[in-house]
Amino acid sequence: MGRVDGKVALITGASQGLGLADSQVLAREGAIVVMTDIKNEEGEAAAAAIREAGGKATFLHHDASSESDWQTILQWIRDEHGRLDVLVNNAGMVIMETPEQCTLETFRKQNSIMCEGVFLGCKHAVPLMSETGGGSIINIASIASHLGFPIYFAYSAAKGAVRSMSKAMAVYCQMNGHNIRVNSLHPGAIDTPMIDQTKLDLGLENKEDISPVVGLGKPEDVANVVLFLASDESRWVNGTEIIIDNTLSIQ
Repeated sequence: MGRVDGKVALITGASQGLGLADSQVLAREGAIVVMTDIKNEEGEAAAAAIREAGGKATFLHHDASSESDWQTILQWIRDEHGRLDVLVNNAGMVIMETPEQCTLETFRKQNSIMCEGVFLGCKHAVPLMSETGGGSIINIASIASHLGFPIYFAYSAAKGAVRSMSKAMAVYCQMNGHNIRVNSLHPGAIDTPMIDQTKLDLGLENKEDISPVVGLGKPEDVANVVLFLASDESRWVNGTEIIIDNTLSIQ
């Protein structure tokens, strides 16, 4: 217990799936968690459950693709807590479209959340983090950034951008003495609502058929790595990518 005791952590897309698991694990280990999402009812309920379990959690409405929302959220954190130690850029969505099916509108929609949203989070979190001694930015990407998933074309493009953006941001922060580490995580098939959607997209009877050889991971499998990167235990882990897929991407 207490591996991130007293750290202020902002998690986007926190009402369900990976974001919810990240929030639960960080709160359990002592972090002050700020959970954001566009799903207000689910987010409020999730934050309330964490508080009932003895953790510290607040939910705020937040569209990750909106720069003004990012500015508002970070100003609230500045006013309320005076610091930001951990940012988990997790918000995402997926639409099943091949390169030829994908419209410019849906390409931009997916990238506005998962690519531009990560950019805006990094851009606006760095000043607050650097003022108060630094921190850790954890960008949730996917093994789609390493593999070819043509039926999820725009999603793959966005996650590839997150992968390279994280490295550039890590070097930028180091060169400017901000003491902010930036890393990306690349989960494979994790049992979340997005997997439920994938099952429907592919017309499968069972979601386990998505990854029949290695199986499905649990959200906590990713959240435990988020915890490590959020903690001071990972002080020498910077600018790297961590694949969490039980060998799926190398088979």
